[in-house]
Amino acid sequence: MKGAAVQTLLSRSGSLRALSRDTHLTRLLVMLAVLVGFFAIVKTEGFFNLLTWQSMAIQFPEFGLMALGVMLTMITAGIDLSVVGVANMAAIGAAVVMLGMAPRGADPATATGAIAVAICLALATGAAAGALNGFLVAKVRIPPILATLGTFELFTGIAILITGGKPKSGLPALYGEVFAGKLFGLIPVPLIVFAVATVLIWLLMTRTAFGTKIYMLGTNATAARFSGLNTTSLLVRTYTLSGLYASLAGLVMLANYNSAKADYGSTYTLLAVLIVVLGGVNPNGGNGRLLGVVLAILILQILSSGLNMFPNISNFYRPLIWGGVLLAVITANHLSGRRSSHRTSKGQGQTK
Repeated sequence: MKGAAVQTLLSRSGSLRALSRDTHLTRLLVMLAVLVGFFAIVKTEGFFNLLTWQSMAIQFPEFGLMALGVMLTMITAGIDLSVVGVANMAAIGAAVVMLGMAPRGADPATATGAIAVAICLALATGAAAGALNGFLVAKVRIPPILATLGTFELFTGIAILITGGKPKSGLPALYGEVFAGKLFGLIPVPLIVFAVATVLIWLLMTRTAFGTKIYMLGTNATAARFSGLNTTSLLVRTYTLSGLYASLAGLVMLANYNSAKADYGSTYTLLAVLIVVLGGVNPNGGNGRLLGVVLAILILQILSSGLNMFPNISNFYRPLIWGGVLLAVITANHLSGRRSSHRTSKGQGQTK
């Protein structure tokens, strides 16, 4: 069983030839091309405006970073619904530290020190929150959907208690100038943060034993345990990474909004799950490509920005669209899996 799982992983992370045979990635590329072509034709001037693309590059890292963490947990046959709660709690903690150490009028040296401490605290908060999720899932054996739904409410409640339900604003100007700025006046810093985070996830998934093990765990948890894997440690580390990436998303949101509040990004949980499923990650675990998730992020961001170009389409329709797309993708994947299983069993019957 272990040898078969390893064989599957090696073939999954293989060559460009294998990539070209991935029909799901091909469909995502076609969807992306169709969306770009449609908005380029219908809204030519606005769509090709540099500001439009810079705006997209600033927006999607917020939920894109959360989606990367959710992707890792879903590969292990779990899920993390607490990412928005972790992001807001971490951002609020960072804002409180910055406001306490560098109030308005503080000199640049003080502001720099406060920002460094705030970032470290936020990342540590996210990692600790993720570790708690992993402990509940791996050690207490609470189903991931219930454990992370409960911690989402817990983290959101903590954030509300800290802020009293009001936004924390008035951050040092240096924080926004750096983390919401543009490199060379063109490339938004949030895009750079997302790119670096994506490369790190890619290295983790394809170049380390940890990446191989989480695929094995998602493919068959029982076989993974009998093969000697420490599944508890794997799950705790996976959820810790998800929390870490959620806190990074919170820092990006803090820079973009120049404030922190307990209910920012309330729709991002659904969006992150939609991205991961649309990207081809199997909700039952053991299968999924990082490239598919990145393509799904781009598709949904372009769709969202494109819809903004039509003033008659209200933003209130967006959750309806995301929910409908999520159900459609899950249904299509389920039916496709059933047809594949039927063909396999039929072929085995003919062989016998």
